[in-house]
Amino acid sequence: MSVQNEAEKRNHRKLGAQLELFMSMEEAPGMPFFMPKGMIVRNELEKFWKEEHRKAGYEEIKTPIMMKQELWEQSGHWQHYHENMYFTDVEDQSYAIKPMNCPGAVLIYKSKRRSYRELPIRYGELGLVHRHELSGSLSGLLRVRSFTQDDAHLFVLEEQVQSELNKVLDLIDVFYSKFGFQYKIELSTRPEKYMGSMDMWNKAEEDLEKVLQQRNADYQVNHGDGSFYGPKIDFHLVDAIGRSWQCGTVQLDFQMPEKFNCEYIGEDNKAHRPIMIHRAIYGSIERFMAILIEHYEGNFPMWLAPVQVKVLPISQNHSEYADRVKGILLEKGFRVEIDDRIEKIGFKIREAQIGKVPYMMVVGNKESEEGKVSLRNREGKSQFISVSESISQMMNEDEMLR
Repeated sequence: MSVQNEAEKRNHRKLGAQLELFMSMEEAPGMPFFMPKGMIVRNELEKFWKEEHRKAGYEEIKTPIMMKQELWEQSGHWQHYHENMYFTDVEDQSYAIKPMNCPGAVLIYKSKRRSYRELPIRYGELGLVHRHELSGSLSGLLRVRSFTQDDAHLFVLEEQVQSELNKVLDLIDVFYSKFGFQYKIELSTRPEKYMGSMDMWNKAEEDLEKVLQQRNADYQVNHGDGSFYGPKIDFHLVDAIGRSWQCGTVQLDFQMPEKFNCEYIGEDNKAHRPIMIHRAIYGSIERFMAILIEHYEGNFPMWLAPVQVKVLPISQNHSEYADRVKGILLEKGFRVEIDDRIEKIGFKIREAQIGKVPYMMVVGNKESEEGKVSLRNREGKSQFISVSESISQMMNEDEMLR
């Protein structure tokens, strides 16, 4: 099968509708609606994100979705990005809906006097942002107008820059390895329109390149593709059929701390300027979900699957036993549904397969009498085993995939 045919088979918009994950509506172009099953996938991704960031020493924050225009003028977004922003007026005051989360993190940093002993400070935020995209460019979850960035903003001492960059790159590897992705790395340098001095940019680019070289990373230089406030390292995931997707990014920023007059009191009892590291790993929850749907062809690993088990009674006579099995699975923490419609068992199995459910438990006379189930995986392999054995087997698979 050609890559084009394979890509069409994996199209996340088609699978998103088939699996009831999300929908796009004319009432809100480019602003996806997440359905109950899609929210399960999304919540699992966010749960994993929060657990790993907690272990890595990040503190979670949340900043307002709308802030005064003056803030965006101070940050530089107004001059460099206002054509992609949404605005509104409230009580004769102009506000902007945030296209990025960084100014909010800066305001939290500046909310009190800081000491060098506090740094590094690592703020993580799953922040909803809005950016204006032309209607013709919108595409499912891949190109949207509202999305949740898995942002983090680190405030560090100059001598901490390289060690913190290394920790960020280690964390990125934890995430991409979790999903089985290989990835390519690009170093993106100063664009034509940029903020700050040439010396600052040269220092930032040098720091990023030095970390990549010390790690013996295989990377390419993408000249002129940095953000307006700093150079960056971009990560391109390679999916199951060899396509490349730009996702994570790490940006070194000497500019924003300067613009907002961010300070810390050093060991010499004098005020000094911290350095900011901006970074995202998923890139956005929405885009990463689209990539996962296509990468797995909708066959999510057990821990991500919206419905992990479907109990399929052969007839209504087996409904009571099916309900008991469902109750046991729910107590063990599985996401389980029961298909008790008056339909032939072959139809129910096909429906579960179309829904990409990892496991089915068929129950009939023999299963009810012996307290067992016919455990069937989505590849079609079936076993006649006890409920407890099937639970152990599924839990073991789930644990291995976590």
